[in-house]
Order: sequence, then structure tokens, then C-alpha cells
Amino acid sequence: MGRYIARRLLIAVPTLLAISFVMYAILALAPIDPLSQFGADPRIPPEARDQIRHALGLDQPWPIRYLKWIQGMATGNFGYSFMSHSPVIELLLQRLPNTLAVVGVAYIVGFLIALPIGVFSAVRRNSIADHVFSTFAYFGFSVPTFFTGLVLIIIFSVKLHWLPFVYDSNLKINDFGSLVAQLRQSIMPIAVLGFFEAAVLTRYIRAEMLEHLPLDYVRTARAKGLLERFVVIRHVLRNSLIPVVTIIALGVPAIFGGAIVTEQVFHVPGIGELLVRSIFQGDTPVVTAVLMIFAVLVVAFNLLADVLYAALDPRIRYS
Repeated sequence: MGRYIARRLLIAVPTLLAISFVMYAILALAPIDPLSQFGADPRIPPEARDQIRHALGLDQPWPIRYLKWIQGMATGNFGYSFMSHSPVIELLLQRLPNTLAVVGVAYIVGFLIALPIGVFSAVRRNSIADHVFSTFAYFGFSVPTFFTGLVLIIIFSVKLHWLPFVYDSNLKINDFGSLVAQLRQSIMPIAVLGFFEAAVLTRYIRAEMLEHLPLDYVRTARAKGLLERFVVIRHVLRNSLIPVVTIIALGVPAIFGGAIVTEQVFHVPGIGELLVRSIFQGDTPVVTAVLMIFAVLVVAFNLLADVLYAALDPRIRYS
């Protein structure tokens, strides 16, 4: 297993380099000028704009800029933001807790909801409860998160005035009242993402359970007199989770991307909101850093999924 992980990590290095090259080339060749805001300002002479462009390194060919960017990334230097002139790593560390507080909790909540519902729906196939849960799963999977977020804002913020619809990132938790305020402002974004993820995972868990329940090893376990609960949880669920692990592992980077829309709807100052704002402003150092984080997450959770395969199925051995 150790040799397999080391080999996968070595393969990940050229993979990430190829991704970074394509990503940087697209951004460099795109018609985005971070200094366009100065072009419409008559108070700034052309000489000053040229000096700013030289200071930011924008007057160099993009392959040279890419090599310098890669060297900086290798040492943990993500560069400086064109707009705020702050280190990109500081901007990411400021936004990361807000994203994890919403996205991380939402993903855990979605999995904890989907697991029992998917198992129950498969065991009680074609029952009234199964039809109800399946309907909600298809509804949650089909409705986009921005629509669900707007509906929750209209109901719980505009009509009932129960929950705030603007996320306060300056809120500090130092007593019970501030903790309640933090929970109140996190309920709706977590509910939107959690409901969507629960709907997706419920469908996969139910489908995999239904595929394994009629198999011979399940009938053999029942014939030996094992309790139904033990058969379902110990045998069927464990084998059913092997393909679901792929969905869960690859869903972590995907939910970070999906949270971009939710953060925009609820004004959560997270990584997604930072990415959207940086794209509109042409702040390429921030955009490249965020996209590279997404790429690293995809590669890392692919490796994690392969490791979990061996933990769930003893027949899987890596050499």
C-alpha cells in the first residue's frame, strides 16, 4: 500500500503541472486586463500605467510569468493580489474558515441524512416511505441550489424574519449569544448545500443497496440465521459503499465548486465568492491559486478513494 501511494503521489506531480500550465495559459491569453480600470481614468497618465504594469510583471511574456509563478508555488508563495496588493495566501486563509464552516458541515450533514434514508428506501423498496424519499431525492437533485437558496430567503428571512440572509463574517464567537447568531446565519446555506448533497448520495446509496440485496451472499447470510440488521449493515451496506466512496470523495471538490453559487446568494465571504470577484476584476494571481487548490483537491481525494477501496473490500490489494 505504501509503495502504491508513493507511486500515485509521483504521478500526481506531472498531472498538476500539466493542469497548471493549461490553466495559466488560458488565463494569460484571455482578454482580461487587470489594469483596465485605470484606462478609463483620465487622471492616470499612460506612463504611470506602464510603470504599474512593469511592477506587476505584466509586461513579460506569459511563459516567463508562468515559470516564476511555478517557482513561487513550489516554495509556498502564491504571489500578491493585483487589486488588494495583499499576499494571496493571506486572502485564502481569511476566506477558508467561512467556506469550511458552510461547505464542510453541509457535506457531513448531507451524508448523515443520505445514509439512513438510502438504506431504508432500499430495504423497504416500493413502500410509501420509499416513494416519498425518492421523490424528495429527485426534487433535491433537480432543483439548482441558487433557486433553493432564494426560496429559503423569501420564506425564512423576508416573510417570517426568523433567519438573516446576509452572512456576517465579522461575527466573533465569544459567548452563547454570538454562538446562536453564528448558527442562525449558517442554517440556510448549510441547508441548501446539505439538501442537495443528501439528494445526490441518497440515489446512489439506494441504487447500490438494491443491486446487492438479491445476491447470493446475502441469501447465504440470511440462511445462516444472521439477524437482518446485521446482514444489511455488516454485509450489504459495506459492499454497497465501495462505488459510493468514489461519489463521496470526488464530491468534496465538486461541492467547493457548487458552493460558489451558494456563497453568492447568501453573501458568504468564502473561497467561492473570492474566486468570482477575482475573475471579474482580472485578479489572475488569486484565480490561479484558487483553481490550483481545486485541482489538488481532485487529485488528493481520488487517491483517498482508492485507499478507502482497500479498507472496505479486503479483496482489493495494491502492489
